[in-house]
Formats: sequence, C-alpha cells, structure tokens
Amino acid sequence: MRYAALAIDYDGTLATHGRVAPDTLHALEQLAASGRRLVLVTGRELHDLLGIFPEIGVFDRVVAENGALLYTPATRVRRTLAEAPPPAFARELARRGVAPLSVGETIVATVHPNETLVLAAIRDLGLELQVIFNKGAVMVLPASVNKASGLMAALEELSLSPRNVAAIGDAENDHALLRAAEYGVAVANALPMLQREVDRISARENGAAVIELARDIMAHDLRATPPRAPRRQIALGTRADGTVAHLAPAGGNLLVAGASGSGKSTFVSGVLERFAAEGYQFCVVDPKGDYSALADAIVFGNGERGPGAAEVFTALEKPATNVVMNLIAVPLADRPQFFRGMLPRLEALRAKTGRPHLLVIDEAHHLMPDDPAHRAQRDAMSGVILVTVHPESVEAAALRTVDWVVALGESPEATLQQFGRVAGIGRLELEATALRPTEALLWSRDAGLRAEVIRVAPSGAERQRHRRKYAEGELAPERSFRFRGPQGKLNLRAQNLMLFLQIGDGVDDESWLHHLRRGDYSRWVRASIKDDALADELAAVERDESVDVPHGRARIRAAVEERYTLPTTG
Repeated sequence: MRYAALAIDYDGTLATHGRVAPDTLHALEQLAASGRRLVLVTGRELHDLLGIFPEIGVFDRVVAENGALLYTPATRVRRTLAEAPPPAFARELARRGVAPLSVGETIVATVHPNETLVLAAIRDLGLELQVIFNKGAVMVLPASVNKASGLMAALEELSLSPRNVAAIGDAENDHALLRAAEYGVAVANALPMLQREVDRISARENGAAVIELARDIMAHDLRATPPRAPRRQIALGTRADGTVAHLAPAGGNLLVAGASGSGKSTFVSGVLERFAAEGYQFCVVDPKGDYSALADAIVFGNGERGPGAAEVFTALEKPATNVVMNLIAVPLADRPQFFRGMLPRLEALRAKTGRPHLLVIDEAHHLMPDDPAHRAQRDAMSGVILVTVHPESVEAAALRTVDWVVALGESPEATLQQFGRVAGIGRLELEATALRPTEALLWSRDAGLRAEVIRVAPSGAERQRHRRKYAEGELAPERSFRFRGPQGKLNLRAQNLMLFLQIGDGVDDESWLHHLRRGDYSRWVRASIKDDALADELAAVERDESVDVPHGRARIRAAVEERYTLPTTG
C-alpha cells in the first residue's frame, strides 16, 4: 500500500451545498474498510460541521477552522492547534461594521469584500495574523496556520507520513493541503488556479470526484493515474548532456553493484540523504557497518550487540525516523536468517502504512542468495535498493524486479552483463568504459539494452570529508601553495587551507601582497582545491587595487572559513 490516507476538503468537494450524498459516504466507508485512514480538512467551525454532517464518524480525524482545530470523532476529543486572536480583534471588527462575523475557537471569519476592513484592523492593532480566502469566505488565522499544518498534526496522531497521503480540494485555501500531500487532486469545479498546480484534475465535480479518487486508490493505489508532472524525484547523477537521471521515490527497485572499495556505500548514502530531504523514510540492513555515520538515521546495533526487533519497529512507527540495522555483532552465518526474520514485519508495516518508503539491503548476495534453500517465499518487493559485489549471486527473482542499475568501479560493463544474464534481460549493448572516480554506468529498464555514463552526485558526508581534507589534510607537494615572495627567497609550503591561512597571516606584508597582485591565491584554489566559487571570491580581492594588506588578509580568511569547516582544538 502506498496511499494509506485520504484527506478531503468539505464544501465544494465532499459536500454539495453543505450536504454529503449517500453514495459519496458509501465510497468513504469502503475506503476505510480497506485499511486506509480518512481525514476531513475544512475551513468550517466544528460546531457548524457537527450540525450538518452527522456521519462525521467515518473520518479518523477532522481538521477544522482551516487548520486551527483537531477533532477525533471516535472519542469526541478536540485539540486547539493555535492561540485564538485577542477578543479585542473581534470587537474592533464589529465596531468597523464587519458583517457577517463569526468567531470560532481560533478562527475569525467573514465574507468578501470585508477583507479591506479586516486587514486595516490587523494593521492598526499590530497583530500577527494572516488572511486566507476560500472562494467568497474571508478567514483570519494566526500566522503559519493553514490546512497543511492541520493535516500534519492529524497525521502525527495517526503515525502516518504525508508522503502516503492523497488529498482533494476545490478552493484557494486548499493550495497548502494539496502541496503537503504526496498526490493532490482538484475537483472539476475547482478554481482554475488550483487546477493548474495539482497532480490530477478530476473530470467529475464535488462528491463524484471523491468517489472516483477513492475507487482508484482501492483498485490500483493510483499507479494507473500517475501525477501529471513528478514533484519529487531523487537524483542519481548527471548525464553528459547536463540532464539529471532520477530515481522515482516509490514503486521501483535499484541495484548498486561494484567491487569492494568502488564507492557503493558512498553512492547509496548520497541517495539516502536526498531521499530523507524529500520527507521519505528509509530503513537500511547494514551487515558491515558502512552506514553508521548517516546523519539522518538512528543506528541500532554495534560491534557488541545486534539490533533488536522491538527497538527497530518502535522507531519505524514514527514517520520522520530513519533506521539503520547494524549487523556487525550478528555472526556471519546468522545474518541471512536475521534478515529473513525481519522482512515479514517490514512488509507488514509497509502494507499498513506505506513505510518505510525505501529498504536498503547491503551485501544482498549474502542476505538474499540465489539458493533454493534460502530463497524467501514472498511477493515481489518494491522500493528497494540492493547493494552487492556479486550481482550474479543475488536471488534471480529479486533481480528481475530491478528497474535501475548503477555499476561502479572497474569493469562496470562486466557487472552489467552479469546482471543482464541473471535477470533474464539478455546481453546488453555496452562498450568497455574506463570510469573516472566520480562516474558510474547507469542502466534503466526504459532504456532497453543500452547504458549511459553519469557523473555521480556526492553525498553530504563525502563533501564534508573533502572539505576537511582541504582544510586540514595533506595535499601533494605539487598541489600545495608556496609562499616564495617577490625575489623567490622564501619556500613556505601550505599543504592545506588551514596552513595557507596561518602562513598568510605570518608572512611579511611584501610577500603576501606580491602573491595577491599576481593572482596566485585564486589560481591555486581553482587548480588544486577545485573550488571555483571560492576562487572567484579571492580573485575579486586580488582585483581590488584599493585593498590594503590587513583588509585583504581578513577578506580572504572570511571567504575560506565561510566554505570550509576548519578543525577545532581542545
């Protein structure tokens, strides 16, 4: 299951003239019976909604007052999500003749064209409030409160991720809701501006559009109606023509293969960083401890004990928590069995919540060998990254579900041929390719039998390692900076940026200025540090004929320290 919840606007979407049709209500009951959760997200005040919609109990949560109030129909518990405006605000609106005027627990509402009077009152009272429009309605709420913020509060209570939510609406105040959801739908009667931004425009109006969407979720989990344009894609690397090769965030499998030391874990770490940045949850099965430094994950297991199932699944119940299962302490022979024991629970969690969105299986040839004695009896997995040195030894059924292959290191074409043979694809049309350290061969199912070279985007951790190397590492002598002075009497070597700054501060003014006027500083940074942005900043200092030595040194130090994390002492 990918879409575990449906969020629905009320007026103009679920309801027509304030009423919900019986067939629309029946479709919601069927969707709830399939295991999905339902969230009503409306600008209406709760007491008003309860009076006109007695069947509200079909919803798991109700976000009312345009995001300011959360209600649980099953328990009748309500929770305000923001502070109400001061009473003086409503009194001031009444004094200025604003009518009609409705005051909820947090929301203050009127109609067009009273927004001019409302904005004037907010300005004159010095309040931090926002005005939100809903067709003819004018709603006043605390800053940052909207349908998206209310939806997030509801999903937090339900332990669901917005990346597993479809949403449907019709008006201006639904923009935030549909953007926050993974899949946004506008009903046929929606405002044109809303229709331009959504993933799908229904051919039906009001409740009929809700019925259509509910049935599509149950029938094919929206696979047959993908978004008009992808909103979230994960970069794998850059092609020779400058375009970016992407990994779809759901519904596909990736194989990352190459010899030991070819950069597989570094590449996968970069993918995971970008995955987490888009709000998706991942889980890594890590037999060798290669992913213990991931900044976006909690690591369970270490060199002394293996990960426990209870702690892993307690963490995964929280949509924003990513998990690494470090298996170093699990005996080598027991690791496949450990993985086979965890996999059914992971698949059950996915069936219930749609998460974790991505499962990374490192050492896949060991955990998922192509051996009938160890082959798992299960449905085909999706949303998986398989990482291996030996693709020919990975379970063939799993390889046949792979949609992308990234081959790294020496002889990537041989790696791809091994994959193609075991996966039943046939012989790929490849030429022998000598890859640079930052390159890989990429094959995708859509590309047929051909592969292409991509330049791999480094992970944040890798970029930080490079920064530290240049800040405090040891550049080769021929790549180091040499302070020689105008007569060449000096030979002071700076093998990293920290020493460059230290020696630059201590060298005599004449020597320092000599290198500045020659453009040596920017030339060295461009050639040896390979940081064009920093080199451009240093070049600007070098071209400034009015700069004196103290100010020049300060500007160069500031430019370097802004970009590089220098080591701390103590």
